[in-house]
Amino acid sequence: MSGDGQSGSARAHFVLVPMMAQGHIIPMTDMARLLAENGVQVTFITTPVNASRLASFAAHVETGLAVRLVELHFPAAEFGLPDMCENVDMIQSKDLVLNFLEACAALREPLKAHLREQQQSPPSCIISDTMHWWTGDVARELGIPRLAFSGFCGFSSLVSYIICHDNLLKHVTDENELITISGFPTPLELAKAKCPGRIPIPGMEQIREKIYQEELRCDGVVLNSFKELETLYIESFEQVTRKKVWTVGPMCLCHQNSNTIAARGNKAPIDEAECLQWLDSMKPGSVIFVSFGSLACTAPQQLIELGLGLEATKKPFIWVIKAGDKFPEVEEWLSDGFEERVKDRGMIIRGWAPQVMILWHQAVGGFMTHCGWNSTIEGICAGVPMITWPHFAEQFSNEKLVVEVLNIGVEVGVEGVTRWGHEHKEAMVTRNDVERAVYALMDEGKAEEQFRVRARDCAIKARRAFDEEGSSYNNIKLLIQEMGNKTNACG
Repeated sequence: MSGDGQSGSARAHFVLVPMMAQGHIIPMTDMARLLAENGVQVTFITTPVNASRLASFAAHVETGLAVRLVELHFPAAEFGLPDMCENVDMIQSKDLVLNFLEACAALREPLKAHLREQQQSPPSCIISDTMHWWTGDVARELGIPRLAFSGFCGFSSLVSYIICHDNLLKHVTDENELITISGFPTPLELAKAKCPGRIPIPGMEQIREKIYQEELRCDGVVLNSFKELETLYIESFEQVTRKKVWTVGPMCLCHQNSNTIAARGNKAPIDEAECLQWLDSMKPGSVIFVSFGSLACTAPQQLIELGLGLEATKKPFIWVIKAGDKFPEVEEWLSDGFEERVKDRGMIIRGWAPQVMILWHQAVGGFMTHCGWNSTIEGICAGVPMITWPHFAEQFSNEKLVVEVLNIGVEVGVEGVTRWGHEHKEAMVTRNDVERAVYALMDEGKAEEQFRVRARDCAIKARRAFDEEGSSYNNIKLLIQEMGNKTNACG
């Protein structure tokens, strides 16, 4: 999707303000590229530590795209945070989460001062993460629209809105009590603990209320989804919020070559060539890819149980163990026979992995995921069926979409919630659960073929939506035109 999307006399200038968390930053970098390829000037707000993580992104946008990274000083020390603690994955205790969010809100004045200085090219609008509720004040003071970006799909956005608007959790004390999501277009029940936004941190309710109030005041919502995937839920979300919802995804499809795909979100170098060579040696559709995102904290015993389940399947696998999960007991277990036993059919990646590059390889036939929306939409684009293993937040409602609505995946069978900021000491999913789910998804037969057919159909719809004259292609053009016209009208 490229080409000049400008129609007014002035070039539109979009200001993107992502939440400082890897899963929120990555889709915003895709959005920056997408807007710039359509002729928009983009200011990408970040901080020094996060800017260093964006080095590969910055190198690629320097090839002629009008994207400028603006670093604002992050007041970590002033809010009781360790020095250089500028990303959610650097928070060592949940007791510091509120401090972190307050430090983010303190960027309000520096951001406003910077944008006021842009006399030659004043901003047309701000697109900011919903967590940055305070950007609504900045936009109103500058007299420009503020669009909210949550990183959710339409399905989970609607669930979250109904829960907040109708205060469905207010009088529910049992975390396991099933909540009927009244007003949802299809029957839906979720345990209280599995509802979006359920991060039980003292003081978080006040922040959540500010976020909700700003959602009511924002000028529209941008979703990294596409209309054909979840038409009913996107239309329902527009109706209940009375907001324009711009579906402009899947934004990961903006990457046209292997270099930008491999560099996407790259925090640490790995040998991509070695990874590709390994995948090339495997039969098409035979590999299970296991990755749980950047924030999920998995207990050592659970990691070991997962590994034993993968071994029992006798199927090839790539298993990403992120840096935060490298517990001494897990490393000891891996080196004490496991890696040797699976060396001919198992690849273990420690830390960051080029997820999109792996998912798009023909050897991958299944994706075991935590159901964060970035990973889910990337699996959908790749046409890969999923094994769902949600941990917290909206991941459980994403699981409902994948398993019950799209029917392109199977549940591993998670009963409890892995609280962000701590991990369970025991395994909640057994090796037998893992083995059963892999067989259900990938054992050759009629059911397995149906999963593949439906997943491929979703991938085809995703590409059509994003390509020329598709629904997302047209939406990005209309979004740029509308915001540009407002700038010209004000000017």
